[in-house]
Amino acid sequence: MSEKNEINELRELLKNVHPLVHCITNPISINQCANTILAAGARPICAEHPKEVADVTSVAGAVMLNLGNVTDVRLESMRISANIAKTNGIRFVLDICGAGGIKFRRGYAENMIKAFHPTIVKGNYSEIKALCRRDYQFSGVDADTTLEIEEIGMMAKEFASEYHITLLASGKTDIVTDGEKICYIENGTPQLATITGTGCMQGALCAAFLSVADGYDAAVAASVMFGICGELAETPKGSGTFQVNLLDKLSTITDNEIATLMKIHTDTENAVCIE
Repeated sequence: MSEKNEINELRELLKNVHPLVHCITNPISINQCANTILAAGARPICAEHPKEVADVTSVAGAVMLNLGNVTDVRLESMRISANIAKTNGIRFVLDICGAGGIKFRRGYAENMIKAFHPTIVKGNYSEIKALCRRDYQFSGVDADTTLEIEEIGMMAKEFASEYHITLLASGKTDIVTDGEKICYIENGTPQLATITGTGCMQGALCAAFLSVADGYDAAVAASVMFGICGELAETPKGSGTFQVNLLDKLSTITDNEIATLMKIHTDTENAVCIE
């Protein structure tokens, strides 16, 4: 995505198409994910019963499957949804939340990728490294802040090329690669880490853009838009006000704000390193 106005063109197309976006996500962030999709101009549905997900997925414009809080029912439903998406050519996001520190989720994610070939696989730096390097493990669901951009970018590009998918590694600098192209997105704010579910919201935004774009462009657009909205939502008042501000900006961000504030590099020379 070389032209700055392409993201705004995708935003306008998304609002005009007004697609249905199916999310099977965790109850911790389900409200934020649905509202993010609405703010972008799409229509969310969060059906997760195994007996209904096939019907819902089959009419969706795109799908997000999130491992943030797994249950037997949710895992079964995600496999059903992924199979319908693959069979019907529906693009979907697999958010591998928790795979950096929980071996069970890592194994499930690996099986989903091999069996159903998601369009986008999203995770923070630790989750992406755990997916690429089986000997790596980090505690909890947050990212290991000692990991470096160059290391994650290299292994993400290699993994994306092998499985023919787009990888989105989120962090202080987001990395997006489809195995050939790679870019580094510097938009964002540390305040995003002060409320739960922002990573899930970013994944939901990826799914919304997937309904009108391929994996790479959708991931770039979602990362840029979400990061800029985070910057514009910053407040000294605290986490509650920031959360409200963030949702407000997701629904009111302008073309000019996107065009003037986006920060994308195609190499690490100008990218911000993780400290």
